[in-house]
Amino acid sequence: MLCNGSLGESVTTITHDGYVAAVELDEGAGVLHGRVVNSRAVLTFEGASVEQLKQAFADTIADYEEWCRERGVEPGRPYSGTLSLRLSPDLHRRIAEAAAREGESINTFVTEALERVA
Repeated sequence: MLCNGSLGESVTTITHDGYVAAVELDEGAGVLHGRVVNSRAVLTFEGASVEQLKQAFADTIADYEEWCRERGVEPGRPYSGTLSLRLSPDLHRRIAEAAAREGESINTFVTEALERVA
């Protein structure tokens, strides 16, 4: 579990049907809050137990997908596969040189490096 910096609150992630949600524990209120992080729609849910939270997550996704079907739209996921980065010129140069030494494009080199750590 990852601490989000606030005393008494914890953050972790859970998945359901390809969706990822950040979950925070509000110890004071005794409630788990979830927020889907890989959807363009704002999708939130909560539960008093892990079991209730997981069911609320599944219900939220089912409701969202039904809402999309009724309107004839695809459920939106925000990742296009394109990522822009701001680097220092020195780091950019070092990455380009390392990619060249490997005989790869910068894109391939960076993608492979990110795959190893993700």
